[in-house]
Amino acid sequence: MTEVQKKVLRKFEGLVVSDKMAKTVVVKVERKVAHKKYGKKFAISRNFKCHDEKNEYKTGDKVLFAACRPISKDKKWRVIKKLS
Repeated sequence: MTEVQKKVLRKFEGLVVSDKMAKTVVVKVERKVAHKKYGKKFAISRNFKCHDEKNEYKTGDKVLFAACRPISKDKKWRVIKKLS
């Protein structure tokens, strides 16, 4: 595969908020957004269920994850690595 043909993956980084499921972690991604009219910045957060094959990531870890094929109904993301 050449550089042009490679698929662009969506990647995010977030904080693991739950590791209670088998081979799955819940990662919270928080981003700052400015209000359209007033300009005040506020935080918007979203939770993603990510695949963790070896159950190596624990609550409080900062991780990088990317999109992948659907693994289950809710799991369409895979953890790539731990950031801190």
